[in-house]
Amino acid sequence: MNRTAIRDQAFKLVYSLEIQKQEDLNEAIELYEESNEITDENAKIYIKDVVFGIQKNKEEITKQIKANLKAEWKLERISKIDLAILKLAIYELQYTETPFKVVINEAVELAKKYGEETSKNFVNGMLASIVKEK
Repeated sequence: MNRTAIRDQAFKLVYSLEIQKQEDLNEAIELYEESNEITDENAKIYIKDVVFGIQKNKEEITKQIKANLKAEWKLERISKIDLAILKLAIYELQYTETPFKVVINEAVELAKKYGEETSKNFVNGMLASIVKEK
């Protein structure tokens, strides 16, 4: 499994957790990996790191999203898909060594694949402004 495919799987789990608000993350991860037949150890490590990393840093990640929204926008207005993409990307930008160009490109690709027509521009703009702050 390449990193793009692994990230795609991680996004799907982050998105499902965004909707379900699961209490036991270990159980959610195990169930997800089992039902999607994820056996690649690198994938399992990455998915676990992302899910627990987002959970651990959710206040800071949410604060960054809110700080970069246009004045008339509220967090609740963002689609759950775009929110999951942003959380995944911001986690990677802030807490991993992944180059920002890779993170933004992969996030935009996820937005094109799963989001609405405007998602790719929204995600790109949000992440670009977060990178500028950094």
